[in-house]
Formats: sequence, structure tokens, C-alpha cells
Amino acid sequence: MPFFVLGISHATAPVAIRERLSFGVEQIPGALHAVTGLPGVEEAAILSTCNRTEIYTYLGNGSGTHLADWLTRVRSPDDPGIRGRFYTHDGESAARHLFRVACGLDSMVLGEPQILGQIKEAYELARQSNTAGNRLHRLFQYAFTVAKQVRTDTHIGENPVSIAYATVHLARQIFADFSKLTPLLIGAGETIELAAQHLREQGTQRMIIANRTLDRAHRLAEQFDGYAIGLHEIPAHLYEADIVIASTGSPEPILTRATVAAALSTRKHRPVLMLDIAVPRDIDASVAELDDVYLFTIDDLRNVVENNLRSRRTAAEEAEVIINAQLERFMAQLRGLNAVPTIRAVRDNAASLRDHTLEQAQRLLAGGAPPDEALKFLAETLTNRLLHAPTAYLRQAAHEGREHVIREAHELFGLKDQDQEKKS
Repeated sequence: MPFFVLGISHATAPVAIRERLSFGVEQIPGALHAVTGLPGVEEAAILSTCNRTEIYTYLGNGSGTHLADWLTRVRSPDDPGIRGRFYTHDGESAARHLFRVACGLDSMVLGEPQILGQIKEAYELARQSNTAGNRLHRLFQYAFTVAKQVRTDTHIGENPVSIAYATVHLARQIFADFSKLTPLLIGAGETIELAAQHLREQGTQRMIIANRTLDRAHRLAEQFDGYAIGLHEIPAHLYEADIVIASTGSPEPILTRATVAAALSTRKHRPVLMLDIAVPRDIDASVAELDDVYLFTIDDLRNVVENNLRSRRTAAEEAEVIINAQLERFMAQLRGLNAVPTIRAVRDNAASLRDHTLEQAQRLLAGGAPPDEALKFLAETLTNRLLHAPTAYLRQAAHEGREHVIREAHELFGLKDQDQEKKS
């Protein structure tokens, strides 16, 4: 079962490194075809989020080394040492890793639910790109089932905790009255939508939502009585924002140092909290050097996240028990699949012997042989032909002293043990 995973995550690398290895949605199909073009890679899916980039593969005769070489070459050729940040899983470990990721047990925010949707999107992209075949289909579908059971049977999803929740929680520690604040949300994806929801729950009356696609910004703004603008309009409105939360898929920073400096001047240097939860980053890192700006990246949320973990740790332990049980079932299913070709071959061979012997018996009848004689020929000949190969093999095994073969034959054919037979 050559499943193989190569990845890098918040656990092994800071955001400055992770963003170099991230893939935008539009880049993934090309990357998938490049990966499946590597020696021995038969199937592939790429999961790329703020906190991780992982390549899930099914290998034929290939090696995971080819994946590491490729990822380093296309994403970080000037830093070969980045390979020390990679982690790998193969076989059963690869399946366990995906199950844990799908359940949110490997997330920065323990149990966060967004990752499952992101995994489903990653699988769907692989399926549409024709790089996910039967093996990855089976693996991912089982992961979805395990994640659903964990959500149903444990409290891992109670008391919503997510990166979006953590950003608003951090803002709440700085600002007492949200009703007088104007947040600017850059992006219109699920994380931004969750942030808008949490802000509204904290009493926010007015918010600005900026997005590359203005229609999407309008739709989201309507849900929260917000004001929608395009990304190009941000410089004209940035001075209004007391809180900025940015989460887009832009490969380049949306907010530059010059843009933020101009807005601060208009704001008369009233402080602004900026939370950049995008990978790659949406806000130029040098913005943190400006006075009156409090800039936090996704990595800065670790302490906030830690405070929200306590109620989920017991649920996580319960989830691990479920994962272990489901992993055992999944592996058993895969082992069963390994026997399918042999079972099919045994049945096909038996059917062929049956048809040939039946044809001979029918010819005997057609030639005038009594029915009893034809039936006896059919029964004896078919029995001898079916048992010839296993009988010969058992004799050879006995001659060579391979007693385990004899014992396994008893189990294979459902025979009583000889000692038990004597007792009965």
C-alpha cells in the first residue's frame, strides 16, 4: 500500500518559509500533472492552506525523494536546506496523518472545522485534474467518514475555535467597545466570513469588505450590513479602519508600507490593529515598523489559540481512539483488496475446469453413456482437477518439512484439526 505524503506545516516552518511553498488554486492543476509525471507517481493530490502544504500520492515503483527534489526545485531552489523542514509519511502512517488532519487534530487551532472543507476541495481539484484514481479516492473518502464520526461522537467542534475566531479574540483584548470600531476585511472567503460573523457577535455596527471580485464582496457585505469595495479602492478607505483582517490568495502583498503610512497620516496616528492571516502574506512585513500599527501574522496567534485548546483536549483524546479503530478497519479493507486478484483468478480457474469437465460429461451422454456414468465422471474428474494443484503443493511442502503450510491448508479449506477429529 504505497501511499506517501510529503509536507511542511506550521509545526515545522514559520510563515515566511511556508508562503514560499504554498500553491494558489489556479496553480494546483499544473502542479498535480507535474507531480504525476515524476517517476513512479501514479496518483496525487495537493493540499495547500495557510498552515500547510502537503502532497498526497500513491506510488508505484517511485520514491518520495523525487517529490522532495521537485518541491524544492520549483518552490525554493535557493534554499536546499528547506528539505530539513519537510516531513513524510508512508503506508499506514500516511493514512493516519490524513485522518488526523481531516479531524483538525494537526491544526494550529485544535479541532478547527475549516480544514475538512479544504481537504474536500483539494481532493476535488485532484479528481477534476484526473490525478486522483481509485486508491486516493478510497483514502480520502474514508478520511471524510472518519472526520464526520469524530464531529458526531466527540465535543471537538463545540465552542467554535478557528483562526478567524482567534483573530477577533485578540482584537477583543485590545478594544473594549466594538460598536464604535470600523473593521476592514480584505478577502471574501470562508475565513473572512467567519471573522465578520464573530465581529458582528461582538457588537460591530459597520464594516468594510474588500475583495478582488466586487460581486463576492457585495454578497458578503449584505449579510452583515457592510460596505463593499474592490481591492484597488483600499487606499481610499484604509484610514477608516481601526481593525484590518486580511486573508486573500494574492501572491503579492495587498497592503504596502507606503499605503499604510499614508492612511496613518490621515487617521492622525490613531492606532490600528492589523491581522494578516494569509499565506503568502497580504500585508508587507515592514508595516510592523510603523508607529501606531500593531501587526500580527498567523503565527502570532499561537498564544491566543492555546487559550482555546483546553476544552478540546479531552475530545481530541477521544478522537484519537476513533481514528485508531477506523484506521485498523481501513487497513483491513486494503489488505482484503490485495487478495481480490488472487480470489478472482482462483474462481476463474475453477469455472474453466468446471466448464471443460461439464462439456466432456455432456459428450458422454450424447454418445449414449448412462446418466449415472456421466454424473460419476463429472464428479470425480472435476474433484481431481480442482484438487490436483493444491494436493501436489501440500505433498511437496510435507516433503520439505514446511509444516506451517499444512496448518494453513487446514484453515484455508475449513478442515478440522486432526487431534480434534480423533477426540470427536
